[in-house]
Amino acid sequence: MSSTRTSSPAAATAAGDVSARLHPLWVGLGALTVAFHLGLIFYGLAPALVSRPIHMALALPWILIHAARTRYERWSGWALTLIGLAACAYIVFNEEALSNQYGFIDNHFQMLVGGFLIVLALETARRAIGWPLPLVALMALLYGLFGDLVPGQFGHPGMPLPSFVGTLTIAEGGLWGKLTGVSVGVVAIFVIFGAVLNAGEAGRGFMNMASAVAGRLTGGAAKVSVISSALMGSISGSASANVASTGAITIPSMVRLGYPRALAGGVEAVASSGGQIMPPLMGAGAFVMVELTGTPYTQIMAAATLPAILYFATVWMGIDAFATRHDLRPIASSDQPSGKEVLITSLFFAIPFALLLERIFLGGVTPQYAASIAIFVGMLLLCFDVRLRFSLTGFAIRLAEAMVIAGRQVAVIGAIIICASLVIGVLSMTGLGVKITSAILSLSGEMLWPALLFTALACLVLGMEVPTTAAYVICVSVAGPALTALGLEPLLAHLFVFWFALLSTITPPVCGGVFIAAGMVGENWLKVAIKAMALGIGLYIIPLAMVANPDIIRLATDPAAAVIDLLKVGAGLAAISFGVIARRAAWLRGVLIVAGALVIFLL
Repeated sequence: MSSTRTSSPAAATAAGDVSARLHPLWVGLGALTVAFHLGLIFYGLAPALVSRPIHMALALPWILIHAARTRYERWSGWALTLIGLAACAYIVFNEEALSNQYGFIDNHFQMLVGGFLIVLALETARRAIGWPLPLVALMALLYGLFGDLVPGQFGHPGMPLPSFVGTLTIAEGGLWGKLTGVSVGVVAIFVIFGAVLNAGEAGRGFMNMASAVAGRLTGGAAKVSVISSALMGSISGSASANVASTGAITIPSMVRLGYPRALAGGVEAVASSGGQIMPPLMGAGAFVMVELTGTPYTQIMAAATLPAILYFATVWMGIDAFATRHDLRPIASSDQPSGKEVLITSLFFAIPFALLLERIFLGGVTPQYAASIAIFVGMLLLCFDVRLRFSLTGFAIRLAEAMVIAGRQVAVIGAIIICASLVIGVLSMTGLGVKITSAILSLSGEMLWPALLFTALACLVLGMEVPTTAAYVICVSVAGPALTALGLEPLLAHLFVFWFALLSTITPPVCGGVFIAAGMVGENWLKVAIKAMALGIGLYIIPLAMVANPDIIRLATDPAAAVIDLLKVGAGLAAISFGVIARRAAWLRGVLIVAGALVIFLL
């Protein structure tokens, strides 16, 4: 997921730039975005060819105008936005007629609109997150157009251009497919929920809670980073945004206490990366998983919880191992928040979270409906500051901040998912996904573990180029069927792919979380990456451990077996982490690594 810039209203006021960031135009557009997506939840879903083009139309100004960095980008952004709004409006107002065409374009004007929408989706994604994902989508489009010229099994019979463009642009496939529907109906709601919490005092509540729990321990400042990033990441779902927000507090704190700069940056990069595997948001991955697997959201949350806890526990143990090499002092008592401050600030995230979970698990409502209710409670909490003082002026500023954050983040995620939907549309039309699945089965000799390693490598490479959610969607579309054909249950296959798509956040050469943390701490990025990879070793091992110990994802159906596997894998990871990091005799470290691997994969 692309990084987003967040800042508290108080900090913005101090900098004197509230009026610049909270321009009425963008506040209004953000409010319109929020109202549209909440309206779909409360007043019923609109037809796909209505709601999904409107979703794209609302995203265009944020990506093409608001984020413009040069005069050329701004003027071209205005032109693309206005034409794009007209194209989306054409789809919306002609929804019934287009639905009856079943994806076949029957006149030149429709071809022009369809071709423009494809180009617009590529350009919007490029401006939002850079070249890699649009290039992958462009390669898929070229394959769809010219794949009939490819010899052998990877070619396809070809298809008429009106059918190809029409399926991608005027039917419920391609741009307006199921993935875009997930972005419209679920992901956007949880992004708005996170934006509302971030605009209030929830971020300070996360930090204070983490300080109260871990600040006095050995390596306390680093462990505060782990807890706060887990909490913050559970609603932001973005490694880069998490580093930028919590890292602004935790990294200076660690440096002040004498922690090596590379370690301080590595801790924050690894802790922040875990936000994408921590329920409930999981960087939008959980909701895409619901659509692709047909598994209820509550079951995906349950399946993802114990592996996520293992990940953060492994980072925690890695900090203890680093304490054998460095003097990792706790946070001084004078720098820790008072019990009263912890209690008050924790309410800003505890109340909305408690309501969200109560409505999902006890109320029996859908996750998006529960999140919508929690959003309104979060908005009410914006009336109060950290001292529980009521202020309408403060409420107005914080609400405006929430609208701008929500509008921008919904737009970025929408741009990513709409572009990735082009790839999925081409895979479906040409049958390329089935052919790649067959190739994986053939190369692996129809054995599960070689197929897992091929898939892991593909996820790592693709994850270096595109955001985690897009990498997951593309990889699981081509490799998921192969893994399930070899006996892996579908949900486990999806979790395996999703975890490995996340590797690129801390693995060179492209490691976004590490780059941001290294810049913040003022250290060579490669040194930070080495520390991050050692601390985040669970990210490499846990997906494989889930395959070897499948009960660990069955918390909802067999909690006893899940906890047993959790303890077993946790013990193995602790041994491996200490063997890799701790200052001990080489022979002892080797024994710990081997023993840990045996515990995880053979016991």
